[in-house]
Amino acid sequence: MNETEVYRERYGLAIDRIREIAGEHFGVPSMEAYFSAVAEFVLLIDENRAFLEGGGFHEASMEQLKARNRALYEDILPENYASSYGNPVYAVSRLGEELGAELSFLYTELRSMIGFCYEGKLEELVIRMELFSEVYAAVAYEWQESQKLPSREDIRQILYWFVSDYADVAAERRIREQVCPEDCFAADIVCGSDLSDLRYLYAYGEYVSDSVLEMAEFLNSLPQETIASMADTYTEGYRIGFEVTNKDLSKKKTVALYYQIGFERMMKRAIGNFEKMGLKPVAFRNAASVLDHPAINPNGFYGALPNRQYQYDHKDDRALFLDKNYVNRRLEVTRTAYEAYKEQAGGYAGPAVVETFGEQPFSPVAKKEALKLSEEQNRLWVEYRTRAGEIQRQYILEEERSFTIIAFPVPEIGPVFRELFKETIRINTLDYMVYRKVQQDIIDVLDTADHCEIRGGNGNRTDLSVNLYKLKDPGKETIFENCVADVNIPVGEVFTSPVLKGTNGMLHVTRVYLQGLEFRDLAITFEDGMIKDYTCGNFPSEEENRAFVSENILYRHPTLPLGEFAIGTNTTAYAAARRLGVEDKLPILIAEKMGPHFAVGDTCYSHAEEIAVHNPDGKEIVARDNEVSILRDKTPSEAYFNCHTDITIPYDELEELAAVRADGTRIPIIREGRFVLPGCEILNEALAHRV
Repeated sequence: MNETEVYRERYGLAIDRIREIAGEHFGVPSMEAYFSAVAEFVLLIDENRAFLEGGGFHEASMEQLKARNRALYEDILPENYASSYGNPVYAVSRLGEELGAELSFLYTELRSMIGFCYEGKLEELVIRMELFSEVYAAVAYEWQESQKLPSREDIRQILYWFVSDYADVAAERRIREQVCPEDCFAADIVCGSDLSDLRYLYAYGEYVSDSVLEMAEFLNSLPQETIASMADTYTEGYRIGFEVTNKDLSKKKTVALYYQIGFERMMKRAIGNFEKMGLKPVAFRNAASVLDHPAINPNGFYGALPNRQYQYDHKDDRALFLDKNYVNRRLEVTRTAYEAYKEQAGGYAGPAVVETFGEQPFSPVAKKEALKLSEEQNRLWVEYRTRAGEIQRQYILEEERSFTIIAFPVPEIGPVFRELFKETIRINTLDYMVYRKVQQDIIDVLDTADHCEIRGGNGNRTDLSVNLYKLKDPGKETIFENCVADVNIPVGEVFTSPVLKGTNGMLHVTRVYLQGLEFRDLAITFEDGMIKDYTCGNFPSEEENRAFVSENILYRHPTLPLGEFAIGTNTTAYAAARRLGVEDKLPILIAEKMGPHFAVGDTCYSHAEEIAVHNPDGKEIVARDNEVSILRDKTPSEAYFNCHTDITIPYDELEELAAVRADGTRIPIIREGRFVLPGCEILNEALAHRV
């Protein structure tokens, strides 16, 4: 019996048992209701599997496919979430504090079967169905034997051994999807579908919202030259990223596609462009299973997010099993998987990312019923991410890979969508030669400065001094990179790695969206370039505010350095955003170009500091390190944090940004939201015409 036959046999046994569970009674009505409801969901997965294997997808109407998609996600949609077992509050209220959170996690893990079902990954279905049956048996048997429910620890042990036993399966699958182009599920849909027939959107198994449908319809309405412009800007930025950093693209074989479904027409053109560069597409699904370590923000290919609060509620589900043994186990199987795909990993060129923006703002609600990492688990998770990153970089060399990111609005942004989409294309294709010259004028002044001083205005309380690298050979060296449209599209910034010692003060923004989360009244205090204190105004208690910043900006590190200081110059983007009233909805990719911005975490040159980088004028950018990253040769575990979060002060919240020389001479660059440095007058033209 081959492996496929083994899994088919296990699948048959598992689904037969689950059919029985759906109607069984063992004496605890609340638990019976839970297991019956979850069993019905698993049976829905089974019905969809049979539908797909039997070729039903190709025969179904648009309305039928839409109904199937809705049925799979209906339970966790916001309007139904209050009575969903995916909601820890509801699960705890119905099942008790002892087991409610654990059983909510179990249901959430079973929901990851949707994607595996559509990709035909039978093994992934089987192991989760068997997990469900095992937990059910533990609950029903314990009650029948002792008239007691199993303890929380009993259930956690079952869940623990599930994630431990199948860590190797998950690591192998995830890394294979990352670096191997064979059987690329998403690329097959993009290149093998009739994109004028929007039924193809339902082939992914991702949630298809009205906004996703409208996005695909809109792209289908655009002339081919517009689609070509979008895709060519994206892929050419990727190619130039290799060129300007002197990396050999010809050595690479694959490029990873990150995109939201609905953009297939653009992605099809992009795949053709990449193939001309010698690159085949790879793509992995946004993580849903705890085995794949899901994050708040989507990666890979993904559909509409059915409920951001659901994701937020389960962001710390790893608290059920995260310990030292699991960390070591996961790292071991990760290394084994990379070793198995060593050749393919060497040919991986890096991600090409299409971001979206304009989704409805999300302000999370912190729930006491949701699982939370302990202080020790926080430390372990930071350790895991650091060591996992080190393993990956042994097989995917930072000095040989690159990336690019471009962003477009989605219809969810409202009536301004079509005009904003046109503006975004214009912004993404601005004349980089104009910006290169203006930005060089700014850099020439900054290269003479000892430090920069930034003060907020109009309610912004920023008061920050940023220390700068001191040039040894100004004729050949420069502090700031002149950033035009390559890896970060659109054009419009100069940036550097600041000197940490002597960088002091407070960074404040009244409102900002970072990684899709809204931060209100965000304040971060620096002392010698390291975060000393932080808070925001999202929640009633200071404890909740600090926890929110710690989890989503510091990524649970006790502190982070100021890894980047930059001045955004894309006033065209800023003016368009203000005119259309969408400045609070722009992604950081564009927002960072609309004022000075500050990144906490690693530098922009993280793990590639040894590679010489030059500006268009031929000068080498020498400020690639700081006092933390320089530790990489002696104590690499202390040199990197594996995060980099940009925070922008918009022009209208800026009183002054000035370069200050060693003798105290001040040279204002921006004052009261306008560029005042000679040579930068053209940047104010867009600001003068905004309404």
